[in-house]
Amino acid sequence: MTSLDIATQELENPIDLVEYLFRRLREVGIRSVHGVPGDYNLSALDYLPKCDLEWVGNCNELNAGYAADGYARVNGIGALITTFGVGELSALNAIAGAYSEYVPIVHIVGQPTTQSQKDGMLLHHTLGNGDFNVFTKMSAGISCYVAQLNDPHYAATFVDSAIRECWIRSRPVYITLPTDMIYAKVNGDRLKKPIDLAPPANDSEKEDYVVDVVLKYLHAAKKPVILVDACAIRHRALEEVHELVETSGLPTFVTPMGKGAVDETHKNFGGVYAGNGSNTGVREVVESSDLILSIGAIKSDFNTTGFTYRIGQLNTIDFHSNYVRVRYSEYPEINMKGVIRKVVQKMGKLNVTPAPQITNKLPENEESSSDQNITHAWLWPIIGQWLKENDVVITETGTANFGIWDTRFPANVTAISQVLWGSIGYSMGSCQGAALAAKEQNDRRTILFIGDGSIQLTVQELSTILRNKLSPIVFVICNEGYTIERYIHGWEAKYNDIQPWDFANIPKVFGGNDGYRGYRIKTRDELNGLFADEDFNNSNQLRLVELYMPRDDAPAALKLTAEAAAARNK
Repeated sequence: MTSLDIATQELENPIDLVEYLFRRLREVGIRSVHGVPGDYNLSALDYLPKCDLEWVGNCNELNAGYAADGYARVNGIGALITTFGVGELSALNAIAGAYSEYVPIVHIVGQPTTQSQKDGMLLHHTLGNGDFNVFTKMSAGISCYVAQLNDPHYAATFVDSAIRECWIRSRPVYITLPTDMIYAKVNGDRLKKPIDLAPPANDSEKEDYVVDVVLKYLHAAKKPVILVDACAIRHRALEEVHELVETSGLPTFVTPMGKGAVDETHKNFGGVYAGNGSNTGVREVVESSDLILSIGAIKSDFNTTGFTYRIGQLNTIDFHSNYVRVRYSEYPEINMKGVIRKVVQKMGKLNVTPAPQITNKLPENEESSSDQNITHAWLWPIIGQWLKENDVVITETGTANFGIWDTRFPANVTAISQVLWGSIGYSMGSCQGAALAAKEQNDRRTILFIGDGSIQLTVQELSTILRNKLSPIVFVICNEGYTIERYIHGWEAKYNDIQPWDFANIPKVFGGNDGYRGYRIKTRDELNGLFADEDFNNSNQLRLVELYMPRDDAPAALKLTAEAAAARNK
């Protein structure tokens, strides 16, 4: 009898390791798993139905990673399964983006057997040098936790730790699963106790001190404002943020990456602050404030219109998941959720100034214009008038990412964009994952705006959307190529051109047949007519809209950001 057999006999309720792993995924809210099958993960995939998990099956691993990212942003956490080497490396760009933007994905990699790895066998999907850890090392830098499930004695503990770290730190984790470990027995009784997903509690004395310091400056401020950014969303502090907005009555703004963090129908909401690219009237209020409560800030170039913030640290209190900074004093190991909650409880009366009034009203020159061209200045307020509560809105890196700043959302809209990582084509894969999560949440509408250049990188996910009977509305902005790149460099350069595609009929190539509707929209009247069509608005089919816009038109914020990027590149 082997030592493994003896260890199994000692377990009162032995179950296979992969079943344990999958049941833990379902416990934290995952219902669907993205990925691509490969010979080192096939046996593991057999367990998904047993654990009440759906297999999505994407067209390639990069798209699967993007889809897991979109799924996680709507669902709260996502999962991805790839195979050793060739599969996992194809997904790394997507995982790096998730790491950059604080998106929690459990990345599971099927590996050769533990004995094959020990023997350094010359197997397919390897570098041929006997090094089976090289790919793990590549993923370690873009994962907040690595769990190598090579020993059944520790495997269940590693699984729990990986999922906990993924949730709390809101970043990808990397789990290796050798084929022989799929059937290794672990203690099934551990499943009776849920994984503790609560963040480490703040030291109460330290937390109270920080709250008092925050309140001291807040009560002294004459024109305080609130500025909400992406990490308030990623680190699940939106309930506390809402209480702060509601109780304080302070003017509240979001950054581009913070779109959707605040109820934009709230009377306190004042629009998007992004330095020079801010909504009308916003810069004046934010930059003249004597105290900014900055929640979850990520001050990247595209999030600040090329680093054009004009707010000093002396007038700022920064709230983050693992520290609070009051002016120039930093308090480490303090989570913002507890601090904000106590600030609200002890707040009292504050000095409150009015917020700018942000609407979806068209600019005067666009409202009176007889021009039928669909311009960005006209489009994005119109989009705001058309959107519904609970929509999921995805915008691609490029004109859409910047244009959506001028759209005031209805309540409970989830916004998805990749402002920091900015991988072209991300949003098509993300749309598939987000639409699946939205379907699991009682069929929220999912709406994608993507460029005619960007979609060519990841268009295959329309096939996955059709196969899974998802029904997003996809707007392909047809403006003859890479507009954001043109504004940075090479306006007439060949490398910024693309081959025009017949986008509206592409789903037919993917076997869509009657499972989709295609549209070509070239004028404002045509788009208004489409938005008034109830069949279009509420269909249970994929809808793909070719939306034609002038080649040289772009949102003002994009032009400013591109100009700053071009200057830095020189």
